[in-house]
Amino acid sequence: MPAGPSEAVRVEADGLRLRVRLTPKASRDAVGRLERLADGAEVLIVHVRAAPSEGAANAALTRLLADVLDVAKSKVELVSGHTARVKTLKIEGDGSALAKRLATLAAAAK
Repeated sequence: MPAGPSEAVRVEADGLRLRVRLTPKASRDAVGRLERLADGAEVLIVHVRAAPSEGAANAALTRLLADVLDVAKSKVELVSGHTARVKTLKIEGDGSALAKRLATLAAAAK
């Protein structure tokens, strides 16, 4: 899955980089669809029930992604955007397989 710098999912040698737009205090934890922001950047929409205080929403995000991608929580790292809605995560593992799983989840989202 080749991706340019404006794409949400970028496969790397040791996993993938994922750009998400996180919505905290949602009614449920869910991975949504891929969307393009006004600046042209593509993001994966993710909702978590946790509030954005003391890192709770970020922790919920990493837990949710680890669960849906079936990887250990220690393999999911928030690398940028700790206090912003748009965040970049590094997920260790088979990048192509992880990207396929994310594409399937995003396609199935409402």
